[in-house]
Amino acid sequence: MSDFDDPSYILHHLGEEALPMNAVSPPIFQTSIFCFGSFDEFHDALAAEENHYLYTRGNNPTVRLAEQKIAALEKAEKAKLVSSGVSAISAAIMAFVRSGDHVVCIKDCYSWTRTLLVDYLHKFKVEHTFVDGVSAADFEAAVRPNTRVIYLESPTTLTFKLQDIEAIATMAHRHGIKVVIDSTWATPIFLNPITLGVDLVVHSASKYMGGHSDLVAGVIAGSAADIDHIFRTEFQQLGTVPDPMMAWLILRGLRTLAVRMPVHYQSALHVARYLEQHPAVESVLYPFLPSHPQYDLAVRQMRGGSGLFSFRLKTRDVGKVRTFVDALRMFKRAVSWGGYESLVYPDAVHYTGPIPEDRISLVRLHIGLEDKDVIVRDLDNALSLIK
Repeated sequence: MSDFDDPSYILHHLGEEALPMNAVSPPIFQTSIFCFGSFDEFHDALAAEENHYLYTRGNNPTVRLAEQKIAALEKAEKAKLVSSGVSAISAAIMAFVRSGDHVVCIKDCYSWTRTLLVDYLHKFKVEHTFVDGVSAADFEAAVRPNTRVIYLESPTTLTFKLQDIEAIATMAHRHGIKVVIDSTWATPIFLNPITLGVDLVVHSASKYMGGHSDLVAGVIAGSAADIDHIFRTEFQQLGTVPDPMMAWLILRGLRTLAVRMPVHYQSALHVARYLEQHPAVESVLYPFLPSHPQYDLAVRQMRGGSGLFSFRLKTRDVGKVRTFVDALRMFKRAVSWGGYESLVYPDAVHYTGPIPEDRISLVRLHIGLEDKDVIVRDLDNALSLIK
């Protein structure tokens, strides 16, 4: 890898060789429109808006710089920033299906991915099949003549199941099928799915790319042809516009991504090891624990992990789960993840009716940037109340 491919160069220098007024921090181009010096320049921009600054609904210099850095990190030709992670997922799938087509998707996917397939695309007669996906054979068995997209999320972000990305991509391409993956968990610091054969990588940039829990955004990375196709068919039509200020916040977050991710990883591993030996804990679901059933796959296709994992308490009493969660002081009770702060999400919290028994005890943690030993003491105190 040359210096110009290194994350340090990409995050701190790429695209910033000639910033206006010799600024160190990129400016925010907070403008809705761009003007032209001639009829011909105006004509060229209208003819190929995906490659010109015409209207910030399409492109903007601050947004473009963030896209350039993310594409380089992902080893992709091009990237498109959008207004949310759900927008990225939706655009990446919808650009390559039409009525009568079929999508194969990992069963334990993000809930809004499931909603897109089950509720939204179903209205337009796009079919889907959910598979467990622990074996690459699960996907091949589900492929039909009308399958156009295989959608992965590795690992899934509640049960932390992995897919063999390279094996699935190789199979899919034999059938002429696009492969899309949500790679938010590992970030491009620890995983580059395009090098394993994936066509499109999507991220919730609200998570680790932003890193401060103060923005909502998504990004799609892939070949220039695929990204331009998404720009013309989905992005412009649906108007999922990334705001220049939001793009600037992502640029700020990207500065420290390569520094933050190893801290999240090592702290999460430390906490997961602690929980694994605790008598009140039934099991811990973290891919980089040797006890994880797909540990060998994790270390083969990823360079490291993130701060997010789940564990099961050794109880089926929702009252005890509530006691444990409410006793935590270092963890904020909230959805999402990927910021500097530690979070707790008990799976039981979103049920309004009966809770499936295997979900009562499932608790997801995001380990932030706080001192890992302080986090362990907080967990130890909370766990002592439910023995």
